[in-house]
Amino acid sequence: MHTDDLAHLQTLLEQERILQFDAFSHDDAWMLGTRLRTLAAEQTLPVAIAIMLGDQRVFHAGLAGASADNDGWLERKFAVVRRYGHSSLAVGVEFRSRGVDFDVDSRLDLTRFAAHGGAFPLFVRGSIVGMVGVSGLPQLDDHALVVEALGAHLASA
Repeated sequence: MHTDDLAHLQTLLEQERILQFDAFSHDDAWMLGTRLRTLAAEQTLPVAIAIMLGDQRVFHAGLAGASADNDGWLERKFAVVRRYGHSSLAVGVEFRSRGVDFDVDSRLDLTRFAAHGGAFPLFVRGSIVGMVGVSGLPQLDDHALVVEALGAHLASA
């Protein structure tokens, strides 16, 4: 086991515990998505942003410099959240904390799954109702942008 990864995993799981909603609607998705887009645009970040409510994509934006490749990454990160019930970064870190490689040891199709940071579950009172994701930056930065937007959105509610 890797101590640094275990500490990081605990931080990521604590984020999931804290960043939860009492309810999450299509309007909430729009407000969260536009908040994320504004944060990214203010920093001229080349990202794609998506929000899923169930299996429906309820928000999508691509900023200058992002490409269809980023949309593919979002889908692969979302597949990890759907399968494991945790942020895509937490899943990758959890595998590393056990000294194994997600790409090898998950035995999943890597054209469909990516345990890289940037996709985060949308929890309503402990149950996942959707996901929010960013792709286009290094994985820790993708994750941090999502967490920043979620925190700001929840604080303003």
